[in-house]
Amino acid sequence: MSLVTLLPFIVLIGAMFLMTRSAKKKQQAAAQMRNDMQPGTGVRTIGGMYATVKEIQDDTVILEVAPGVHAVYAKNAIGAVLDDAEYNRIVHGDDELEGEGTIVPDDASSLTDGEAAADSDEDVAKIDLGKKSEGADAPKDAEVKGSEAKADGEGDAK
Repeated sequence: MSLVTLLPFIVLIGAMFLMTRSAKKKQQAAAQMRNDMQPGTGVRTIGGMYATVKEIQDDTVILEVAPGVHAVYAKNAIGAVLDDAEYNRIVHGDDELEGEGTIVPDDASSLTDGEAAADSDEDVAKIDLGKKSEGADAPKDAEVKGSEAKADGEGDAK
């Protein structure tokens, strides 16, 4: 066998080795993060729930999900250990972040001049997106009385 025929197999095995190695590093980092948890730290579970660690056992942790409400979770269910500033910002709604330099507006109205926005509002026709009543949509000559009404699928052609 020549080297040319073995080359695709060598490349495939090398790619598989690199992928498994990076996945193993991620698993080890996640396990280390879970082992470094301390009681009192804020965590996010893999389901997206934020809680405070109360007690750590071998394979489980006891989380306080609300004041006085404790739940037992598997250690593998912890998705991230959060620092105090981030946990307080998310859970308690603290708006101040350390090192925040740029404030991004919620909408584009602050990007335009206030007078230009007021003038453009007057020029734009208002569009009603609400539903109209069924009687208002039906044309007057489309109404058919009594036995002349045709069911769905029936037509005039024979």
